[in-house]
Amino acid sequence: MDANKESRGMTRRGAFVLGSLGLAAPRLARGQGGFPDRPIRFIVPWPPGSSLDALFRSMFDIVRRDLGQQVILENRPGARGTLGAQALLQARPDGYTLAQHHLSILRQPFLTRQPTWDPITDFTYILQVSGFLFGVVVRTDSPYRSWAELIAAARARPGRLTYSTSGVSTSNHIAMEDILARERVEMTHVPFRGAQEGVTALLGRQIDCVADAQAWRPNVEAGEFRLLCVWTRERLAAFPDAPTLKELGHDMVVTSPYGVAGPKGMDQTVVNTLHQSFRKALFDETTQAVMKRWEMPLEYLPPAEYLSFARERVAYEREMVARLRLSID
Repeated sequence: MDANKESRGMTRRGAFVLGSLGLAAPRLARGQGGFPDRPIRFIVPWPPGSSLDALFRSMFDIVRRDLGQQVILENRPGARGTLGAQALLQARPDGYTLAQHHLSILRQPFLTRQPTWDPITDFTYILQVSGFLFGVVVRTDSPYRSWAELIAAARARPGRLTYSTSGVSTSNHIAMEDILARERVEMTHVPFRGAQEGVTALLGRQIDCVADAQAWRPNVEAGEFRLLCVWTRERLAAFPDAPTLKELGHDMVVTSPYGVAGPKGMDQTVVNTLHQSFRKALFDETTQAVMKRWEMPLEYLPPAEYLSFARERVAYEREMVARLRLSID
């Protein structure tokens, strides 16, 4: 399976989204089956302060008004973004514990010989929401003024240049290693617990570049960082000078779509209630304004389609882990 898998999948999902927007999601009355009658805990397995946080906080305000209960965001960074999944494995399937679900959770079982989870049967898929906006940045005073210059320097000094990501075997780590392999160059990976830690390291001149989600955006806007490339389908409106990977000769789009999941075995009525409320929140104009501000991709899928995407994506993750010989053991 080639690296276009994600891009082709996104195209199919985009067509679904366009078709589904014409359908008004009916408001479910609170109290259907007694759910919810207390606050819902939502685990985000990354540090606070990201665009993802902003998106979910906006959605939670709308869900609260819709369902009449608070949704409490709990940040649990570390362990390559898998602490939310670990919490779901231990939670009751009553709909009161949810987590951000992402590709590292699908990938984890193939990275270790230790027992983890079945990425399909051990979770309940509620809806896919959005994806990450990835890019590569350097300091503005860096000698590398373009992607070509960075690659030329890496080719001249194999393994000497460093790049950060939000963790070992995360989607951006795998994508960056794939890109470097296509360029036939080597760089040294410096993993952190989240994208913001990489930004701090770059500000401190501890690394040469960041290859991560857009925690770097404020620094680019402030003139502290230079954006060398983006991994989106098209150039960004806010940074029109930054080329896409496709423009750089790599037929790749990397958004690492994510969504909302719960423990396995959730009642379908509860799943439907959560899906319709979260869907309403996603397409609310307030949330859409947050997504526009951060130029976040819309990757909406309802429960059945989200599960189908995960099932298909697991095969790709297994192949990429084997191809890159990745392991966390």
